[in-house]
Amino acid sequence: MTSAKLGYLPEPRLTFGFGQQHESPKDGLFLFGPLEPAPMQVLRIGAIGTKDGLARLRGWLEEVRGIIPAKDDPSPQHRMFPGFGAVFGAELPLVPTAELCVDKDELRRALFDADRHQGMFATVDLFAKEIVRFRHEDETSIDIWFVVVPEYVYTYGRPLSKIPSSDRVEVERDINRKLAEKIESTPSLFAEDNAAAVPYRYELNFHNQLKARLLEQGDIVIQVIRETTIAPNDFLRRDGRPSRGTQDPATLAWNLSVTTYYKFGKRPWRLEHIREGVCYIGLVFKRLTEASDTRLACCGAQMFLSSGDGVVFRGAVGPWRSLATREFHLSRVAARDLALMVIKAYQRSHGKPPVEVFIHGLAHFNDEEWAGFQEALPTGTSLVGVRIREGSDLKLFRTGTRPVLRGTTFQQSERGGYLWTRGYIPYLKTYMGRESPNALRVDLLRGEADLTTVMQDIMGLTKLNFNSCTYADGLPVTLRFANMVGEILTAGPGSARIAPLPFKHYI
Repeated sequence: MTSAKLGYLPEPRLTFGFGQQHESPKDGLFLFGPLEPAPMQVLRIGAIGTKDGLARLRGWLEEVRGIIPAKDDPSPQHRMFPGFGAVFGAELPLVPTAELCVDKDELRRALFDADRHQGMFATVDLFAKEIVRFRHEDETSIDIWFVVVPEYVYTYGRPLSKIPSSDRVEVERDINRKLAEKIESTPSLFAEDNAAAVPYRYELNFHNQLKARLLEQGDIVIQVIRETTIAPNDFLRRDGRPSRGTQDPATLAWNLSVTTYYKFGKRPWRLEHIREGVCYIGLVFKRLTEASDTRLACCGAQMFLSSGDGVVFRGAVGPWRSLATREFHLSRVAARDLALMVIKAYQRSHGKPPVEVFIHGLAHFNDEEWAGFQEALPTGTSLVGVRIREGSDLKLFRTGTRPVLRGTTFQQSERGGYLWTRGYIPYLKTYMGRESPNALRVDLLRGEADLTTVMQDIMGLTKLNFNSCTYADGLPVTLRFANMVGEILTAGPGSARIAPLPFKHYI
C-alpha cells in the first residue's frame, strides 16, 4: 500500500451461553447467560474484614440477589441488574461460606505504626495469615475471597500516604530501614535479625503486597473491596451525599459480579470469531524503585488467547531500562527464556505450538531481544512484533456533533496507522468520554502480518476485560493491566518464586 486510507472495522461480537452472539456484554449476559455455566447452584466465597465490613458485604450480597434499577439514563450502557442468579444461573450466598473477622482496633494499631514498612507488613498479615491459616486448617473449599477494607486502609495503605502525627503509634524496635538494607546485602548470623528485616523488602502498598504474598501461597484468588464502594450511603458528608463518588448500584453490580464470576474460574463470554492457533503476548516491565541501580527492572509476560484465557509469567530481573531512552529492552537470553515459558504453556494447554505469536509492547524491539524471542519459537510458528501507543498527535473529526466512530482506522502505510478504539458507539447511541477521542498508534515493527488483521485483533482484545462489564475498553487486554501486573510482580522478594498463574489472580 503506497497511499494512506481511511477505513472502518465492524464491532467484534461476543459469544455467550448456548452459543449465542451479541456485541454488548451486559445484554448478551442478560439474554443468554454466561459462556461457561457454573457447576453449582451457590458459589463458595470467603470473606475477611472488620465486623462492620463483613456486615456491609452481607448487605451487598443480599442486594445483588434481586433486581437493581438502572441509572436514570436512556443509553443502553446503563442497564438494570436482574440479579446475580438471573444472569449467571448460580447464586452468591447470603452469608459467605467462610467469614474471618479482623479486630478493628488491632487493624488501626498495625496500620498507624510510625514505621511504615512494619505497619504495612503487619496490616497485610492480619488478612493474609488468616486466609492462609483457613486454607491449611479447614477442609471447606473457597473459590474466591472477598477482602473488605475500611476506607482508612485504602487511604493510608498506599506508597505516598502519610500517617497524621496525632494517629501515629510509636513502637520501639532494634531494626530500621537502614539496618534492614545492610542485612539484605549481608545477612546476619542470627535468624531473628533476618526475619525482622523482611518487612522492609515489601512495597508500601496494601493491595499489591497482599496480592504478592498470597500469590506466593499458590492458588488463592481474592477480590479487594472498599467498604465505601459496596455501602456508599453509610459514609455521608454533611450535605447528605456519599463521601466519595462511586458507580451507581446497577453498574457496580454488573462490574463486580462479572469479575467475581471470572475469578470463580468461568468465562462470562469470548470473542465470536476465534483465530485458531494465535497467541497474544503483552510485555510487562516494572522498574525496581528501591534499587540503587535505576536500570534494574522486572520483566513479565501476559499471554492471552482470543478465547479470553490469560496467564501471567514472571521473567528475570536485570538492567532492562535504558538511561538514555528510558525504554525497556531484554537481553537475548532473558527474551528467549520468557518466550519459552509462554510457548511451553501454550503447548501444554493445546497439545501443539501456536501458529502465530503476536507480541504487544509500548516500545520498539531491538535486535538482541528480538533474536531471543525468535530462538524460542518452534518450526512453523511465525512471530510478529506490534507497538501500540496511546497519543493525541492526530485528531479526526466527523461532520456534525458526534465524534469519530469506534473502529475507525487510518492506515498510513502497510506497516502502521491509527485505530480508534474509543469513539461514538451506534449501539449505545453515545460516546463514553468527554473529549475528542484519541486513537491508538499501531506499528508492525517486526515480522510479517496484515495491518487490518492486527487492528481487528486489537479491537477484539479491547472486549476481553473481565474486570468489569463495560461495552469495550480503550486498550487491548494485553496492555490494559501491564502496570498493575508489574507492580504485583515486584511487590515483594518472594515474587521471584511465583509460578505462572491465570490472569484472574492479578486483577
